[in-house]
Amino acid sequence: MTLLAQIFTGLTALLHVGFLALEMVLWTKPQGRRIFRMTQEQAEATRVLAANQGLYNGFLAAGLGWSLLASPPAFAVQLQLFFLVCVVIAAIYGAWSVSARILLVQGGPAMLALLFTVLAF
Repeated sequence: MTLLAQIFTGLTALLHVGFLALEMVLWTKPQGRRIFRMTQEQAEATRVLAANQGLYNGFLAAGLGWSLLASPPAFAVQLQLFFLVCVVIAAIYGAWSVSARILLVQGGPAMLALLFTVLAF
């Protein structure tokens, strides 16, 4: 179970690095507009908000990465649980406020990581 927890935690961290890139770098670019189904005008009007959101996703990625490298193991698990719960809460709110798809894309890997982390105890 520990290996699966680490794998899904790492995947969740990588996804959040990707969200950071989408929201901070690609938001107004064709790729970002296509993914978020926005016009150029919508993207420009929300660019600063998206960059702020991307920064928060970067903090989640950093925390998840930290949890994979931290020592002692008991502290690492505490970090892992904290940051995974943060991701799941963000995914639930995103699903409620924006799109149910967020629960699957953002929350799915985090929920699996959380499950495997708890089962590894």
